[in-house]
Amino acid sequence: MLLSPLLLLLLLHLSFSIPPSFSQSFFYNGFKNCASTNITMNGVAEITDDGILRLTDVRSRLIGRGFYPNPIRFKSPTTGTSLSFSTSFVFAVVPKYRQLGGHGLAFTISPTKDLVGAQPSQYLGLLNCSLNGNSSNHLFAVEFDTVQDYEFVDIDDNHVGVNINRMRSVNSTRAGFFVDGDSTKQEICLHSGKKIQAWIDYDADIPQLNITLSIYSKKPSTPILSLPVDLSPVFQDFMYVGFSASTGLLASSHYVFGWSFNMTGKAKSLNLHCLPSLPPFKKNKRGFIIGLSVSVILAFSIMAIGGAVYVFKQFNHIDLVEDWELDVGPQKYSYKDLKDSTKGFHEKEMLGYGGSGKVYKGVLPNSTTQIALKRILKESKHGQKEFASEISTIGRLRHRNLVQLLGWSRRKGEFLLVYDFMSNGSLDNYIFNNPKTILNWEQRFKIINDVSNGLLYLHEGWEQTVLHRDIKAGNVLLDSELNGRLGDFGLAKLYDHGSHPTTTKVVGTLGYMAPELTRTGKPTTSSDVFAFGALLLEVVCGRRPIELKASPEELILVDWVMDKWREGRLLEVVDSRLKGEFDKIEVMMVLKLGLMCSSDEPSFRLSMRQVIRYLEGEAPLPEILAPPCEKGGFVVGFDDFAASLQKVDTWSIGYREGDADLEAGSGSPEFVSG
Repeated sequence: MLLSPLLLLLLLHLSFSIPPSFSQSFFYNGFKNCASTNITMNGVAEITDDGILRLTDVRSRLIGRGFYPNPIRFKSPTTGTSLSFSTSFVFAVVPKYRQLGGHGLAFTISPTKDLVGAQPSQYLGLLNCSLNGNSSNHLFAVEFDTVQDYEFVDIDDNHVGVNINRMRSVNSTRAGFFVDGDSTKQEICLHSGKKIQAWIDYDADIPQLNITLSIYSKKPSTPILSLPVDLSPVFQDFMYVGFSASTGLLASSHYVFGWSFNMTGKAKSLNLHCLPSLPPFKKNKRGFIIGLSVSVILAFSIMAIGGAVYVFKQFNHIDLVEDWELDVGPQKYSYKDLKDSTKGFHEKEMLGYGGSGKVYKGVLPNSTTQIALKRILKESKHGQKEFASEISTIGRLRHRNLVQLLGWSRRKGEFLLVYDFMSNGSLDNYIFNNPKTILNWEQRFKIINDVSNGLLYLHEGWEQTVLHRDIKAGNVLLDSELNGRLGDFGLAKLYDHGSHPTTTKVVGTLGYMAPELTRTGKPTTSSDVFAFGALLLEVVCGRRPIELKASPEELILVDWVMDKWREGRLLEVVDSRLKGEFDKIEVMMVLKLGLMCSSDEPSFRLSMRQVIRYLEGEAPLPEILAPPCEKGGFVVGFDDFAASLQKVDTWSIGYREGDADLEAGSGSPEFVSG
């Protein structure tokens, strides 16, 4: 039967008005037979011989992604509202160190497969610090995060979160699942190395997003996270779906075993038993290596005396693995490689030195990665226990405003710590004496905010309270973009939240030390805040807390600033090298914060959380500050300073001309009671 022209036109119109992507669905029961056109990969992602999509391996600072190659329609062409979707997939996270995951993976819906400029580590290869939070990103992601990042307010280091245009989750929950008929949530360790199935279902009609996890093939009836959310403002007409993962200082291999996706109904669940398996882990060959070494030594021991001496000299440089090293991260480097990276600890490569040792600039072998290498001397009081504690605790601190510990090594009684190299050196080189480059106010204010966020993380954001105990311009390092990072944790002290630190040796730098330390010997977060107050004032004023060459009224910086404030001439203390080009409101705020943090009464000082609220404009500063040397005053006067010197005189005072563990420091006198 012949169709009328009108009917033909109607059918043709309908064929174009109902896009095929409305019914888009696919099912990957493993990726072994997937050609490159079926999964688009970038970064270090690859499909293994067993048919597993491996997004990253355990090397540091990697990004790996795998996307469905074709765009999918996510908005109705008639109403402009988002469409429903459903997906399920099976993944596994296998960490380099069994107790430390890094960093995680995310299912993402993105306008592009490339995500140009995205960063690894806490950004999971999705965004960077500049793009983070922009509504123009049109990015939706569900993160499976194995690192607690304080700057993104992560709830813990084992959570599932929903991210919309930013890395701070709009909602998150600890990883787990519900067994049908039981309301008790069963926990799942995301970095256990076991297969985990995830279901993500979005109902656009309600609208609501449900996320479900299980370690079994059957989907539980109760999701672990339900979020009422309209994704219409997020989605564009056509989007790409896929996965992104990244590693940081600590690293994991991230795997996807299978993937199901459906735009018109529930995605089909995957049978875990029908999916490819990871290859068995390599057995520890430590015993074999040690046994072989002993055999070689015994064999050579029957040789001539000269040969035996040669063998002894070679063996003398071998690092035998001890039990505590097996559970410590981050990465352990070869002592020889690190020594070679500094050209044999050549004096020309030395950046500075302090009481615990020297710091060198180096380049890791077979790479272009620059490092700062801290060489702890054999004569230092750092013992094996202290060294192991430092790398297992400080090495787990991860914040963008802290200098990161990359790795370590040891040989006999000598210890090496590998840190990020800060190409712009320390802050004191830019604000004291006659610097070659003058930081403008915008740069100084950014550095102040950076350090305050890093210090808040130490005090409140980690699993324990971390006291830095040596905050000063010389220990604030600047990266290539002049971002401020707090470094040198050689004097740091840790204790549990809610407990009180014990009495300890008084350490620090004169001018930054809270007056109560000489009386009680107990460092606190408040004594850190006191030093931070001194840092605020020196950044604004461009001079040290104690300037022995200054006139008597300007000898103690905090006294001079308070005098100018009382006289109504506070702006006269601002660094003259700024030539009047600064935001007066911000400068006044920072100077007042510096005075408030410098109170001689610890209970009157601010917390770092309060400081950040003021810096971010969430709360107004008080108009009136108490005068110096009174109860509750904000200033330590000269008499207090002189009294502390008299007490310190009974101790051994060590002067460090370099005074830095990552860059040349301020040269301020430091002391350790003994």
